Amino acid sequence: QLQLVESGGGLVQPGGSLRLSCAASGFTLDYYAIGWFRQAPGKEREGVSCISSRGGSTNYADSVKGRFTISRDNAKNTVYLQMNSLKPEDTAIYYCAADLRYGDSCAYYGMDFWGKGTLVTVSS
Repeated sequence: QLQLVESGGGLVQPGGSLRLSCAASGFTLDYYAIGWFRQAPGKEREGVSCISSRGGSTNYADSVKGRFTISRDNAKNTVYLQMNSLKPEDTAIYYCAADLRYGDSCAYYGMDFWGKGTLVTVSS
C-alpha cells in the first residue's frame, strides 16, 4: 500500500520548536519532490515548504521563512520539517504530499500522494 505518514505534531508553547516527519511506505521518495502544507480552522490549505527530489532546491512561504527548515533523508525515505520560533498562527493540521518530479524543482500543485496530517497546536 502506497502511503505517506506524518508524525511529530503536538502542543507547544509560543517560541517553541517541533520537528515533523513524513515517512513513505510502499514506494521510494527518490523521484518525488515533497511539499508540506497546512490548514488552520476556517482557512484554506496553504503550501508551507517544499523540497526537490534531490534536495538541492527548497522553497518556503513568506510566513515561515527563517523559522522553518525542510530537509530529506532519502536513505530513510523520510522528509522533515523543523519548525522553530513557533507562533500561535502556526496552529494547523500539517500535511505532507509527494509529487513525481525528479530533478531540482518543487511546487505546491500536482501532488500525487497525500498523508492524513498531524496536528500542531501552538498555545500557552
